[in-house]
Amino acid sequence: MMAEFWIESIGLVAGFIGIVAWIPQIRRVWVDEKEEGISLPTFIAVTASLSLWLVYGIIVNSIAMIVSNILTLAFIIAITLGVYRIRNKPSKKELNKPTSSSE
Repeated sequence: MMAEFWIESIGLVAGFIGIVAWIPQIRRVWVDEKEEGISLPTFIAVTASLSLWLVYGIIVNSIAMIVSNILTLAFIIAITLGVYRIRNKPSKKELNKPTSSSE
């Protein structure tokens, strides 16, 4: 029983470090509004991988895997949505373009 506690504790620490590693990316996308160098296909692959690890964690009943994968998935989804938002935002050039009127 004590061994399982320590094993899960190691998993939780590893998961926490993995989650913290994404904070600079979230800041870059949501605060600085920079998305250069972010590959959405890579993020889709990471999402698929994390989803499978989550399923595996549920099957083996590992709290560390379940919690860390859910939180990391939330971060990845936030980054992906931020990139999508930036890439679909009208440019300043488009905003200043005169519109045609039907007068």
